[in-house]
Amino acid sequence: MRMTGFSQVMARFDRIPDAAVALGLRVFPALVFWQSGRTKVEGLAIKDSTWFLFEHEYALPLIPSDLAAVAATLAEHVLPVLLILGLCTRLSALALLAMTAVIQIFVYPGAWITHGLWAAPLLAVVARGPGAWSLDRVLGLDGRRGARPRAAPMAGGTR
Repeated sequence: MRMTGFSQVMARFDRIPDAAVALGLRVFPALVFWQSGRTKVEGLAIKDSTWFLFEHEYALPLIPSDLAAVAATLAEHVLPVLLILGLCTRLSALALLAMTAVIQIFVYPGAWITHGLWAAPLLAVVARGPGAWSLDRVLGLDGRRGARPRAAPMAGGTR
């Protein structure tokens, strides 16, 4: 069957390596959290403004503000690095997804569009894994060393 010009153009998108897509899904949300973490510290110390924000604006119902400030600051520095490296990737993405849910529910409930943009790639990483360009793959931690990429299910549940 002869492909139309449009079909030929669309078929070129199939040539984008899955590993490149997975890397993008890891890097961009990681950078959002990394940048947020950097605003909370000065050198190795948590800023006074961070303590204030966690006590007043980011206050959570069950977690003391001091603990929340330290946990969030640490998470926003460690988890993005792990995500970019592709190490403990699914767990790192899941933790950042949980942070996103907490921020959405308790801190900024009106910012669901922004949080959705963070959550979507994180959910994709949790569901599909880190991709071939990851330390998880190199070390065999994703259970897919040398495995062929999994095809996405088509409509109707068939592949």
